[in-house]
Amino acid sequence: MKILTPLYSVLSFLLKLSFLLVVAFMIYIFMPIKTTQTVILPKGSITKTINHLKEQGYSLTPIDTYILAYLLNQPKSGTLTIGEGSMSRIKFLQKLSSAKEAIDVITLIPGETKEIFLEELAKKEHLNLENLTKYYNQFSYYPEAGIIPDTYHLAKESNAKNIMKTLIEQSEKRYRKVALENLKKYDKKEWLRVLTIASIVQKEAANSEEMPIVASVIYNRLKIDMALQMDGTLNYGKYSHIKVTPKRIKEDKSGFNTYLNKGLPPYPICSVSIKAIKATLYPKKTDYLYFMRNKQGVHDFTNSYKEHLQNINRAK
Repeated sequence: MKILTPLYSVLSFLLKLSFLLVVAFMIYIFMPIKTTQTVILPKGSITKTINHLKEQGYSLTPIDTYILAYLLNQPKSGTLTIGEGSMSRIKFLQKLSSAKEAIDVITLIPGETKEIFLEELAKKEHLNLENLTKYYNQFSYYPEAGIIPDTYHLAKESNAKNIMKTLIEQSEKRYRKVALENLKKYDKKEWLRVLTIASIVQKEAANSEEMPIVASVIYNRLKIDMALQMDGTLNYGKYSHIKVTPKRIKEDKSGFNTYLNKGLPPYPICSVSIKAIKATLYPKKTDYLYFMRNKQGVHDFTNSYKEHLQNINRAK
């Protein structure tokens, strides 16, 4: 009897401990977890999947790795439709292996304007253009360039509000990251100026190598209060693909006409790549004031107006 009493106590303790562990586990798996409309999962191990989700902001732990490994199926890879909101942890983990893939893919190319992009998006997704524009204006601080050029995966049958919110939130995160890395702060008013200059660089440069040089011309002209006089600024909005003519230069009275107005346009003229942004933040040091596209499709740069005229004649 003396031997059985300690044994009984140990068994009782183990039973209580087991019960507490089961209760704790049940509480854990039914804890709510905040989710986004879609998640992007890499190919590879379950540990890689969990770490990738943690990088995307999901509050996961090593326990979730074991739940997936021993209780659930191998997670899928690719872009999955999860559903924005909140759900239990166990339901979220189940969806990683059962959710449908987001199959709608849209691409915004560098240099395209918001108006043209939203028109194409409305046609492709069968959405109302006015709603897309309304939600863009609601979510984005920037009248133009609020969405970074990229290929985006959308949940099938997403509505206008969710699409605009998703695209702009993703772009904001990337803008903030680049700004903090290079300026140590993300001030939207200051960033608007950066995007405005970068958008001109995007339109004017023939390639990425030219971008820091074009940026230097813009800064050099602004420094001496010289009008930018750049055709690209007139390719704003619906004029994205319209050739700039002498007639258009005379008739366009908007702030985007940098032939008639000194300084920068009121806001960006198009979508802006990270390369154009970095060229704006780190322009090449030059004394160039002029550039002309030559017959090879790139630009000849100079600080001499006389030489600039010669470049124009050669291009003709």
